[in-house]
Amino acid sequence: MRAANVSVDLDPLRCYASIHDLAAATAPGPADDPIYRAIPRFRALFEELGIRATFFVVARDLDDPAFASTIRALARDGHEIASHSLDHHYDLVRRARPVLVEQVEEAARRLAAVTGARPRGFRAPGYHVTDELLEVVAASGAAYDASVFPCPLYWAARASVIGAMRAAGRRSASIVGSAAVLAAPVEPYRIGRPYHRRGAGLLEIPIGVTARGRLPFLGTALSLAGPRASRWIASGMARRGFASLELHAIDLCDATDAGLGPLAARQTDLRVSRVRKERSLRGAIEVLRDQGRRFTTLAEVAERDHTVAPV
Repeated sequence: MRAANVSVDLDPLRCYASIHDLAAATAPGPADDPIYRAIPRFRALFEELGIRATFFVVARDLDDPAFASTIRALARDGHEIASHSLDHHYDLVRRARPVLVEQVEEAARRLAAVTGARPRGFRAPGYHVTDELLEVVAASGAAYDASVFPCPLYWAARASVIGAMRAAGRRSASIVGSAAVLAAPVEPYRIGRPYHRRGAGLLEIPIGVTARGRLPFLGTALSLAGPRASRWIASGMARRGFASLELHAIDLCDATDAGLGPLAARQTDLRVSRVRKERSLRGAIEVLRDQGRRFTTLAEVAERDHTVAPV
């Protein structure tokens, strides 16, 4: 399969505030969230490029009628609307099973009420999964999970940042998670038990990493790398059977966006201009197209059961 996908996690400002121990600040509702103002930017970019993407939605925010209308518009454009849980608890995998069921099932119900169809896919907050959480996702009727991120550099960087915050007396809502994920396949696979082994269970579509060095193929890395280096990172996906580019709504925001100035002091990528960020994303997508890839939604990948043999 020579296919590619672009996905966008719609994490609101409150998620970043909780990561950086800024949770005491009053977070705006979805309609006024400065990060969500980037959604029309993605919509215009994808329309221009002719891409149908997959948007992972924090379903609680659909209580806001304006935000729900925005998500319906994305669905009408042909984009896939998938679940990013009900509330985006970073420590979801540490919570009791009834909470897991509520976070998966209620999110699916609310998404279905807005879009007219239950979501086909799920992405866990912070990319953290366990066998129990994936059991709940499979039982919900999802066709795939897209949370596994087998990237040593990303795992180590997150552990380092969380450790430094603890040493400084600050508390992050984010968690390091199990290093076992680093043993997982890098291509789409059917999960076994434990989930990072191949089996016959739910389809897992991992977050993209390059063939050499397992560098992260996600928006934050591209934003910080810049346009030229982003093209080089994207070229590292050439040997992958499937190329998954994972973004966040914040990847088309910068410190000049009203309400994001305080966060920029902690969120380094916000100090990169939105124009430069967009150039980096365009460059990466152009490289994937030069590789002869066809862009598709993750639901379409699951429908065709594109599991990929190890490379």
